[in-house]
Amino acid sequence: MQINDFTKALQADFYCGVPDSQLKALCDHLMLTYGIDPAHHIIAANEGNCTAIAAGYHLATGKVPVVYMQNSGEGNVINPVASLLNDKVYGIPCIFVIGWRGEPGVHDEPQHIYQGEVTVQLLRDMDIDCCIVDAQTAPQDIVDRLNEWQGALQAGKQVAFVVKKGALALQEKCPYRNEYVLSREEVIRRIVAVSGNDPIVCTTGKASRELFEIREANGQGHGCDFLTVGSMGHSSSIALGIALQIPHKKIWCIDGDGAALMHMGAMAVIGAHKPRNLVHILLNNNAHETVGGMPTVANTTDFTAVAAACGYPSEHVGRVTDGKMLDGMLYNAKEADCLSFLEIRCAIGSRADLGRPTTTARQNKESFVRQLRGL
Repeated sequence: MQINDFTKALQADFYCGVPDSQLKALCDHLMLTYGIDPAHHIIAANEGNCTAIAAGYHLATGKVPVVYMQNSGEGNVINPVASLLNDKVYGIPCIFVIGWRGEPGVHDEPQHIYQGEVTVQLLRDMDIDCCIVDAQTAPQDIVDRLNEWQGALQAGKQVAFVVKKGALALQEKCPYRNEYVLSREEVIRRIVAVSGNDPIVCTTGKASRELFEIREANGQGHGCDFLTVGSMGHSSSIALGIALQIPHKKIWCIDGDGAALMHMGAMAVIGAHKPRNLVHILLNNNAHETVGGMPTVANTTDFTAVAAACGYPSEHVGRVTDGKMLDGMLYNAKEADCLSFLEIRCAIGSRADLGRPTTTARQNKESFVRQLRGL
């Protein structure tokens, strides 16, 4: 189905969500049609955030909002759906559009397998009726289902379209770019060179894929690296948990702007505990690049000020926009006997032939644990 036909069938004029590669046609269409426009389209920090924004939209207008997300975000919406939207509480209607990663019978990455199995059941558990959208679904099917749901929406219930791979199409390309010149892969290569045999916890998406391939190209093993292939936004908390228990080892966290925004409260917890052995590096390209390049709000967020305000030692908080100072700041962080934070502004883009880890998530964990604990 062409995305224009899908959105016309939805008959909505407000969308809020977190980008998803399965919904790239929808995300690109919204960016080409509205851009970021408070009246029509907002990209939120996480799925619970966009659900609450949608609730506010309904309270202000009386209209039914659309919330889009990858199915991995269902966990983030359970609380606002159950304790805010549900018809036993405030009764706020909402249409969810959910990309179905890990659909049973369709090959996908390991972090999506279980989530894919429980996607529909989680919706049922939240009392959300759903409709599966696939390549054979016609625009009239969407219209008919929405007509069936009108009574439920008027009663303050929520409904969902679960979108299979390849169900939505958009011919026009939406370009995403920024003004930064450092490539993320080059930055990670330099982090690897400076960190040596120190443990690295790397955020989800292309950063972990690039780290894996850099180790392969260097002829190194992968025991130093924990690749957080799922659980977006939690790599810094994983790194904190490790750093607090193994204070004699320098622990590096490679984070991303979208991930950091998703659960920014983690920075306050890190700043409160101030582990002297943790280096928190934020690769900021102002984009959800792994799922297509849609923008984050990182271009208006001063992460260094946030870090300092959260308790990171201000003398060890810095920002890099070019390669001249990068190595020096990385070496300073390695030698520092205190918590460090470094924001590195990166360009959008990756190699066309960028692969994926050839080890399983369980194999990665076991290799990392053996090296971390010296087993």
